[in-house]
Amino acid sequence: MWVRKPSWGLDKSHDFFLFPSQLEAGHSGRLEKTEDLWLKVRKDHAPRLARLSLESRSLQDVLLHRKPKLGQELGRGQYGVVYLCDNWGGHFPCALKSVVPPDEKHWNDLALEFHYMRSLPKHERLVDLHGSVIDYSYGGGSSIAVLLIMERLHRDLYTGLKAGLMLETRLQIALDVVEGIRFLHSQGLVHRDIKLKNVLLDKQNRAKITDLGFCKPEAMMSGSIVGTPIHMAPELFTGKYDNSVDVYAFGILFWYICSGSVKLPEAFERCASKDHLWNNVRRGARPERLPVFDEECWQLMEACWDGDPSQRPLLGIVQPMLQGIMDRLCKSNSEQPNRGLDDST
Repeated sequence: MWVRKPSWGLDKSHDFFLFPSQLEAGHSGRLEKTEDLWLKVRKDHAPRLARLSLESRSLQDVLLHRKPKLGQELGRGQYGVVYLCDNWGGHFPCALKSVVPPDEKHWNDLALEFHYMRSLPKHERLVDLHGSVIDYSYGGGSSIAVLLIMERLHRDLYTGLKAGLMLETRLQIALDVVEGIRFLHSQGLVHRDIKLKNVLLDKQNRAKITDLGFCKPEAMMSGSIVGTPIHMAPELFTGKYDNSVDVYAFGILFWYICSGSVKLPEAFERCASKDHLWNNVRRGARPERLPVFDEECWQLMEACWDGDPSQRPLLGIVQPMLQGIMDRLCKSNSEQPNRGLDDST
């Protein structure tokens, strides 16, 4: 009579026990290789393809519409100058952003900005890009400039707040900004530099988001530290973050919108340097509550700039909350002008 060896069952169990670890060992190398390839795509191939796209589209635009004529200077940023452009490619008036990239990294960033602006579907809460031209004769031929021809708007939010905006107008601007950020997020993009000067207003004071220079697909974000210090979420300094950094930045922006002023929050004004500011933000420093703030507005700000990204509200929740605040405060102010946020600033 055949008798089954008792060790057979043990051997089989042992093999099954070892199988997951063998499977893991076999695939770990493949995973590392995939991550290396993805890093190469993000660091090398994507900027290179974006630059080729910029160069080819710029050649097409200059052949079709010629080089734009620079009008009066409208403003200056860290890396570029914005000029008025009366007419180009059937669009008028336009704004022309002239950028001289100082190195390869800035060339890549500019090319990616062009790519995102050109490839995104048109949206009423984003500034429209009409075209681009590479000027090889800039500065008498001493440097190369990239000219981005964009929709011309009336002013930025910083200038608008300095001039004075009514409460209802300011709250509508907040709603417009949230709508614009939500659209970018729906396209898989994170803006990473939401601030007063990157929100432009038309003549009716409706807002559009501009400057996608720091904008990145969420899946392609690296550990780079970018943005404007007072609007930067604490986790940006760790290099590990997601699209909730835009929610944080909106919270800071909403503080300015509710204050009706461009004056720095006291916690930030006391900082002697960027490093001092960043250290304070990491320790929990945030703007102070002002006497004119409505309770619900203040709660919304605090929720948006929460130090824990997972605790920040989704913008799909923020938008109806803002609409409710606007309906309540503006109706209240029309009946009793001295209640709620100060409408005179």
